[in-house]
Amino acid sequence: MAMDDMYCSSDEEYYNGGYDDDEYEDDYDRAPEPEYDDDLACGKAPSCRVIRKESLLAAQKEDLQRIVDLLSLKEHHARTLLIHYQWDADKVFAIFVERGKEKLYAEAGISIEEKDENPASDPSTEYTCEICFEDFPDEQTTLMECKHRFCNDCWTEYFIVKINDGKSRRITCMAQKCKAICDEGKIRDLVTTKDPDLVEKFDRFILESYIEDNKRVKWCPSVPHCGNAIRVEDDEYCEVECACGKQFCFNCLCDLHSPCSCIMWDLWMKKCDDEAPTVSWMSEKTKHCPKCHKIVEKDGGCNLVTCICGQPFCWLCGEATGLEHTWNSIKGHTCGRYKEGHLKNEDSVEDYWRLTHYYRRYKAHIDSMKIESSESRQKLLDKVRTLEAKDFQVKDFSWAMSGFNRLALSRRVVACSYPFGYYYFGDLFADEISKEEREIKQNLFEVQQQQLETNIERLSMFLEEPFANYAEDKLVETRMKIITLSTVTDDLCKNLYECIDNDLLVPLQQATHTIVRYRSKGVEKASEL
Repeated sequence: MAMDDMYCSSDEEYYNGGYDDDEYEDDYDRAPEPEYDDDLACGKAPSCRVIRKESLLAAQKEDLQRIVDLLSLKEHHARTLLIHYQWDADKVFAIFVERGKEKLYAEAGISIEEKDENPASDPSTEYTCEICFEDFPDEQTTLMECKHRFCNDCWTEYFIVKINDGKSRRITCMAQKCKAICDEGKIRDLVTTKDPDLVEKFDRFILESYIEDNKRVKWCPSVPHCGNAIRVEDDEYCEVECACGKQFCFNCLCDLHSPCSCIMWDLWMKKCDDEAPTVSWMSEKTKHCPKCHKIVEKDGGCNLVTCICGQPFCWLCGEATGLEHTWNSIKGHTCGRYKEGHLKNEDSVEDYWRLTHYYRRYKAHIDSMKIESSESRQKLLDKVRTLEAKDFQVKDFSWAMSGFNRLALSRRVVACSYPFGYYYFGDLFADEISKEEREIKQNLFEVQQQQLETNIERLSMFLEEPFANYAEDKLVETRMKIITLSTVTDDLCKNLYECIDNDLLVPLQQATHTIVRYRSKGVEKASEL
């Protein structure tokens, strides 16, 4: 593929009006700058952490200690509070300040035992258990903090049933209409006498409540399960990477899908499943050359392909790109914009063509991403090794892998922007966006999307070049172009996210569609607790 064989809709739609070598001449002459994480550069602590099985207790203790210190509570009371408020310590503090300690405790089912009002019982005193209606001496009964007393046998059987039913986290008193939470220490002591093994199950449930009831902690969705959980410190709308390597959306636990919202992504996945015959047809691996109609198979990541007859065409739309082209554009070619008017006689047919348009482009980028992550990555590593063995003045070839990482991140972003476009400019927000407003917003979105798409294909093309065989001066030239395209592509990703978040989603009345913030560094890797 020739260096100039790259597509763009028009000169005006290319980033900053066109690609100018002189504009970036200074960038070419200096080494690529190291990438820094924005949060770490600002001195912030990591925003997500890995909780392993052995560190789960320490993570729970950390939050418990905050409540114990603030309210001077026993640990089991602090745990009851946090379980009730889904382990949200900030919410506990807020309710304590706004409504007072008494309301805080009452809503969570906590009864604080006053020492001077609970004198030691007379060992000779007998009590009637109101469950079995038998009399028992003091030592065979247990008094909870809510002042309800029953025999040890009834308490024990009650606790065993609750634990086996999976209700260990908040076991309430047996007394009618009493909502007080039982002391976990007393539960543990009573159950131990009859079923020591069940106590382990009880303790495990109590420990795992830190994950099951905590909106800021979730199990890693890896299959098979790695046994890790992830805790986020700030925004739950984020994308994270577990220590096992699994990358996922923390909010919905699906694969990475930004800048598409979780709701849109769920709809898109169901759409792909429901439209299985159509999806199968749309995901064919070959296309016909628009000139000679021979079958062409795509064997690389770049979406500009050339038939053996010499005809270049766009893999995304199948349209011939023509022979008249410049560095900035290919004459008469537009791609990435959905055009209304396909077979308008039937709405169902129009819906079919609309889905086909967005799905084809989504699938093309996903397929390219898979090829690039396996075959292209290995080829790139081989080229870097070849260069390292040569006696060149330039010794640092990290720019190649940096460019590849930028390509992978941006490829996923542009792929997931198509499901967003399908739903946003479809019927999902028809009641909130007028036709005129939708056309303006769609044009704004597609300009950003197409600029990003164009630069991704340019970056892919340069990374696929056999630069390991180049002379040093030509290698330096290629290096400069890859560095510059990586920077421009990063900026365009930011622009697309800002367009979606600020211009498209913010004006909507629905607050259910939220996207994660863009990270130039990529998905944040969770640090060890």
